[in-house]
Amino acid sequence: MKKVIVTGTRGFIGKSLAFQLERDGYLVTQFDDSYFLNLNWGEKLLQILESMNYDAVFHVGACSDTLETNVDYMMTRNYESTKIIMDWCVKNNKPMVYSSSAANYGTNNLYPSNLYGWSKYVGEGYVISNGGIALRYFNVYGPGEENKGKMASVAYQMFIKNIKGEKITLFPKKPQRDFVYIKDIVLANIHALENYEELGGKYYEVGSGTARTFEDVLNNMGIEYDYTSEDVIPNGYQFYTCSDKTKWMNGWESAWSLEDGINDYKQYLKQ
Repeated sequence: MKKVIVTGTRGFIGKSLAFQLERDGYLVTQFDDSYFLNLNWGEKLLQILESMNYDAVFHVGACSDTLETNVDYMMTRNYESTKIIMDWCVKNNKPMVYSSSAANYGTNNLYPSNLYGWSKYVGEGYVISNGGIALRYFNVYGPGEENKGKMASVAYQMFIKNIKGEKITLFPKKPQRDFVYIKDIVLANIHALENYEELGGKYYEVGSGTARTFEDVLNNMGIEYDYTSEDVIPNGYQFYTCSDKTKWMNGWESAWSLEDGINDYKQYLKQ
């Protein structure tokens, strides 16, 4: 039985990944970095790593707030701690699968346009230069994202607004996103670990491979909407995202279309 540690298990993706790993027979240690907000949680995690002979690390934990502007806080949480974990993996010859982000592409599809994106970009660079695997997630949605607040998916935020009876308005220019279901993300992580020798030392995109509009999401959820009177896109807003299938991992592909993912998610939200 493989012993693995998953960081960020109080969060959306980390929690979902840990659950599936346990179902698959892995012995999982869950590390929730939010318990150590006043510490460099990478150092705390290092103590845990040193105490047990883990077979692999899934590094999911991070500050994911795209509006965060505190450089020291963001870089300590997302970059410095990543270096500590990756160095341990190199020293002990252990695989590391790192949760990166499509925020690396920014608004110009070249470089990040916010501090969060830069923190993931430089962390990813360190990981792959040391033989690890980085997975660039696109717009993830699905069960378990309830605690993400303003960072939750369009699907969840619009679901909550609809329940509250609030008016839902969209931009007339119709931004498009690559919406990827959480179950695809989880299986991508497991695939990365199980094929580490072949895939190590690179980044891979994890998405559905199809750009869809917010209208597509709301129509599939059965939620009514209207449009804003002014088609003004905020500065720094990503108007279009879509994963490149040629940058997917060999042997992995998205199993969930938007229609199937939203239908599955609706059943969860009705509970």
